[in-house]
Amino acid sequence: MRRKDDLEIAKTTMMDAEKTARLEVQEPPLQPRQAAEPFTFGSTVGLFAPPSPDTAVSRLAVLFASPWGLEEMCTRKFWRIISEKLADRGIASLRFDYPGTGDALDGKDFTEGLSVWSDSLIAAAGRLKVLSGCERIVVVSQGLGAVVATAAAGQIEGLEAIAYLAPVISGRPHLRELAVWSKVVDDNLGLSEAQRDKSGVSIASLTMPAEIAADIREVNLMAVERAPAAQALVMGRPDRPADREFASRLTTLGAKVTEQAFEGYDKLVSNPAISKLPLPVADNLVDWIAAIPVPERSATRPQPVVVSPLAGDGFAETPVRFGSNNRLSGIVCEPLHERGAATVLFLTSAYDRHAGWGRTTAAMARMLARSGIPSLRFDTANAGDSPLVPGRPEQVLYHSTQNGDVSEAIDFLETRALAPVIVAGRCSGAYLGFQSALTDVRIAGGVLVNPAVFRWRRGRSVEDAIVNGTRSLDDYGKRVLRAETFKRVLQGDVDLRAAIRNIAKALTKRLSHRMTHVFRDFTSEGREIYRAFDRLKRRGVQVSLIYSENDLGLDHYNFYFGRDGAGLARFPNVSATIILDADHNLTPDHARDVYLQAVQQLAFRLAPSTGTEKSEIYGAAAAE
Repeated sequence: MRRKDDLEIAKTTMMDAEKTARLEVQEPPLQPRQAAEPFTFGSTVGLFAPPSPDTAVSRLAVLFASPWGLEEMCTRKFWRIISEKLADRGIASLRFDYPGTGDALDGKDFTEGLSVWSDSLIAAAGRLKVLSGCERIVVVSQGLGAVVATAAAGQIEGLEAIAYLAPVISGRPHLRELAVWSKVVDDNLGLSEAQRDKSGVSIASLTMPAEIAADIREVNLMAVERAPAAQALVMGRPDRPADREFASRLTTLGAKVTEQAFEGYDKLVSNPAISKLPLPVADNLVDWIAAIPVPERSATRPQPVVVSPLAGDGFAETPVRFGSNNRLSGIVCEPLHERGAATVLFLTSAYDRHAGWGRTTAAMARMLARSGIPSLRFDTANAGDSPLVPGRPEQVLYHSTQNGDVSEAIDFLETRALAPVIVAGRCSGAYLGFQSALTDVRIAGGVLVNPAVFRWRRGRSVEDAIVNGTRSLDDYGKRVLRAETFKRVLQGDVDLRAAIRNIAKALTKRLSHRMTHVFRDFTSEGREIYRAFDRLKRRGVQVSLIYSENDLGLDHYNFYFGRDGAGLARFPNVSATIILDADHNLTPDHARDVYLQAVQQLAFRLAPSTGTEKSEIYGAAAAE
């Protein structure tokens, strides 16, 4: 009887399997969404998102007016998602970088102050009309973008409405808030007082042009004398009465105003690595835009996007999209003179946009190009401007699916005759570079900065590692000896309970490491890590490890290779450098110089064969 039951179960299982197989044949996997279409105008880069196929095309198009600084970095992914939601409702949109920000060129004359940014918004509106064929525009602004949008509103033809998300109402208190926010960021990075940028308005290694800061200091949107647009949406922060007062002011001026709460604002702008995206806010915003009545007018024919390089000082940059279904977004930076080195593939850290923390990757790519080294910086799927791939997890950091993104980037570079390739990245980008070098034999080398680990433990929470990860004991020791630490403790600015808890965790971890150190070769993690380094050695992959002094990743490195690096003797293809007085993000100039020089050295060492001695090429670049 039991045998008969087993046969029935087996038969049913086979039928279910056949049914599933038929369904899989009938329903192929969803195509990844295309990245927005990149183009250049003026001295900056724009991203145009047309309506999705098979949607009823709206006569309205949306232009984004960005916030600035850390807020812009945190909202980059969020705004890409909003543009995707708009596209699925048939609404085209355009995002871009203000001059001197993101991927835009530097060297802009800012003597005209804030109008440099508002003029760029006006120019972007003109480009949006040409690309979309729409005559009516809605501007979506956030933070300082509200100031830029209001300043430009009178010169944007066909402006139908403005959405104000967490708007900056008064410039002077906002700059004071930025100063406090900047100090918190610097404290979290462990920067000493001497390492902080006090030259002007700055945050997260980003400095606002002094002329723009001067204009913003005088801004007061409550003093506007006429409504910037006939309709407005004010998404205010519940704890900011000024947002509600601004909505009332617009109503008084005759605008049709809708008020909504920007729930989750603080969690969105706290840290790009752990931002909580307030998707209900995005849905409410898109619903409001889609409901705006548009006068019946004949739309013009949309014009195709044409991509032209931006020529800078010794380099040319071209915004690109590539990969399967053009799903990945990035920037190719090439020398204006003859190429003489391997191509650098920059891998983003956490969810930072591909311009890098404080635009350091963009600046580094341009310096490399001046010495003859091309590069590609890009966003992996679901980071920055590259859409999520259906079927992949929402949390992509430290996930093996990112390796495929790197391989598709190398495929793209090969189509442009830009091989061989070396990878460069910091933190999670360094981890991705290490893992990709193991899976893609086309990677000739890598410069890996502050990798937290070489192997990610299955099931480990990325958010927990970022939020609750402890600093090294050496770092805590240095902080305790600083005078400013005592001052912050006395002022109540330090969470002593959390600090003591983290120190205890660090002590426990160090004691545990000392007890298990002798057995590290025999643990599953140890065997896997050493096998990985052996594979790279056999292939001759050159690896340069760089750590900031007291970086948490050093605990992992020291455990497997020793505090003196003696364990690297068996891996002659690997070198290690420790940067003194540097934080995890390489904020000080001397730390970034070490990174730059390491990438230069490796790129020249692995230069494509050109008949010129590589040592001669490197010597010439060093002379420059």
